[in-house]
Amino acid sequence: MNSEPAWEKRQFGHRARLALTPAQVHLVDAQAHAARTMWNLLHDWWTMIPKDRRSLAAADAAIRQARKDIDWLGVLPAQAAQAVLKTYFQAWKNCWDGRADEPNFKARFRTGMSVDIPQGRDLNITRVHRRWGMVNIPKIGRIRFRWTKDLPVGKRANTDSRITGARLVKDALGWHIAFRIQTLEPEPEPHPGPEIGIDVGVTVPLALSDGTTYDHDAWLTGKEAAKLLRLEQRAAHRTSFRRRGEKTSGRLRTTYDQIQALRARAKRRHLDWQHRTTAEITAKYSVIVVEALQITNMVKSAKGTVDQPGKNVAQKSGLNRSISQQAWGRTVELLTYKTARQGGTLVKVPAPGTSQRCSACGFTTPGSRESQAVFVCKNPDCGWYGNADHNAARNVLHLYRMGPALIPAAGRAVARRARRVQPATAR
Repeated sequence: MNSEPAWEKRQFGHRARLALTPAQVHLVDAQAHAARTMWNLLHDWWTMIPKDRRSLAAADAAIRQARKDIDWLGVLPAQAAQAVLKTYFQAWKNCWDGRADEPNFKARFRTGMSVDIPQGRDLNITRVHRRWGMVNIPKIGRIRFRWTKDLPVGKRANTDSRITGARLVKDALGWHIAFRIQTLEPEPEPHPGPEIGIDVGVTVPLALSDGTTYDHDAWLTGKEAAKLLRLEQRAAHRTSFRRRGEKTSGRLRTTYDQIQALRARAKRRHLDWQHRTTAEITAKYSVIVVEALQITNMVKSAKGTVDQPGKNVAQKSGLNRSISQQAWGRTVELLTYKTARQGGTLVKVPAPGTSQRCSACGFTTPGSRESQAVFVCKNPDCGWYGNADHNAARNVLHLYRMGPALIPAAGRAVARRARRVQPATAR
């Protein structure tokens, strides 16, 4: 009997913060703006030229001619310009397949800045010490990046484990480098842990069926929240003096940048908490059961129409904002791929009724959920009471254990799709 483990190729991305000098920031910004301009020129060429003359070869010739006619486009390496062409054609393919809208013009201040690194597979990456590494970027030079993950470089790099590409990306907190990594890892063994049901909420972000809860503090400190409020008020005040069609002033744009930086900091802390929490859950449990929530329908506005205005519009708006801030969909995405890596299984069950049904007797009676945190069964033969989120998580797990035959018809398709995407080692 062959006891050697099976191996599988895994592709993932890793993003690291860059430490750029002011001169390097100017060079990277110039390349990103050149790439954005190249996209816009290519888009204008594509929309104006007759359909019978559109081809990849003709677009490549147009790009080469543009680099000759416009001198400052030369700051963008030729391979990076080819990457813009490839991305643009892929955008049209996604549109034709119905996966996205048509490509459009990229504005200067409303578009995320990014640029591909030529010869990303042959990047000269060295680790300086425990916290920093160095990478060579064409036409920019050697730059430092934050070393937070071991990369397959040097002796660790081979045909199966290597860096296949890289990209420079800018957000509200500055420039980052995103590596595309391919590794060869053994297929995980089936997870020996127990089963668990998870209920997501606003007051309690994650409640497990065994009584465990995962909560977090505010993503911004008191001083940061006060600063954000002050900046938002300043932006609203300055916006009130703008005339229709007037260009945004430099002061207002600076205020917007400061607001985006604070919000990006809060989002990064939230994402870090989600990664740590989902890693802990997937390492402990073998089967993770979550609700198949239709989040898009849950956050629809309640304002209604002029003829039929909605009720409690402000309260519903606040609830929608709280749901969006919790990022339930991203939590499920993290649980999905981390569960597969641990050899476990993630299953989605239908969500209706999980919060109102008693997990002890199975009956749904009006008024059982007395408050956001307390559930009291009104069935005279039961009378069970406990935490409402814990009760909902137990119902989620119970739906999975009931099996497809007992799941409501509306949720059977969801359960079948969840089982199809399970890793082979988890079945």
